[in-house]
Amino acid sequence: MADHCDKITYLLRQGDNALILSQQLSKLCGKGPALEEDMALTNVALDLLGQTRMWLTYAGELEGRGRDEDQLAYHRDAHEMRCCLIVEQPNGNYADTMMRQFYFDTWHYFLMQGLARSSDQRIAEIAEKSIKEVTYHLRRSGDLIVRMGDGTPDSRAKTQSAANALWMYSGEMFNYDALDEAMVADGVAPAAAGLRADFLEHVAEIFAEATLAMPDPAAWMQQGGKQGRHSEHLGYILAEMQFLQRAYPGAEW
Repeated sequence: MADHCDKITYLLRQGDNALILSQQLSKLCGKGPALEEDMALTNVALDLLGQTRMWLTYAGELEGRGRDEDQLAYHRDAHEMRCCLIVEQPNGNYADTMMRQFYFDTWHYFLMQGLARSSDQRIAEIAEKSIKEVTYHLRRSGDLIVRMGDGTPDSRAKTQSAANALWMYSGEMFNYDALDEAMVADGVAPAAAGLRADFLEHVAEIFAEATLAMPDPAAWMQQGGKQGRHSEHLGYILAEMQFLQRAYPGAEW
C-alpha cells in the first residue's frame, strides 16, 4: 500500500517529465524547420507546461509545506527532480527532437488513458483534461516520424540514427520501482506490462510505415532519472530555466 509521500513523489514524476520536456521544446521557438512546425513545437511546449502546473499544484497541496507549483519548479535542484532521462536528452537535429517526442508521446498517451481511470479522482481529472492534448501530440509526432523516415535518404538515415540512439532511454518509463508498484496496487496508476505492450505495438506500427528498423525491445535500458540520478544535461537545463527565480526570489511580472 502506498503512503502519502509515495503519491507526492508520483505526482512530481509526472510534473517533472512535462516540465523538462516543455523547457526543451521552448528552446526551439523561432528555430523550427518551417513556420507551421515552429508554431506546433511552441504549442506542444505550452500544453506540457499547463499539464506541469496541474501535477505540481496537486503535489504541493498534498505536501502541505506551502510550496506551490512555481516553487516546486524553480527551487529544486537536479537531484530532487524526478523526470525520466529521455526528456533531458539534447534537442540535437530535428530527427532527434521528434524521435524523443514520439517515444515520450506514445508512452504519455497510454499512461493518460490509464490514469483517467485512477482511483484518485484528482489524478483522473488531470488525465482527462490532458488526454485531448496528448492525443494530438502523438498523432503529430507519429506523422512526422513517418514523413522523415519515408522521405529522402538523408532524412531516413538521421531518423533511424535517432531511433537507435534514444531507444536506450525508452525503457525507464516502464521500469517500475516499489513506489510505482504501490501506485498500481492502490489503483492509482496502470500496470507497466500493459503500457509497455501498447507502446511497442504502436511504435512498431509507425516504424513499419516509416520504413524504419525497430530497435530490439530486449535491449539494455538506462534508468535512474525517476530516483533523482540524472545525466549531465539536466543541470544545464535547470540553470537556464531557474535562473530568474534563483537570482531574484519571489520576482513577479
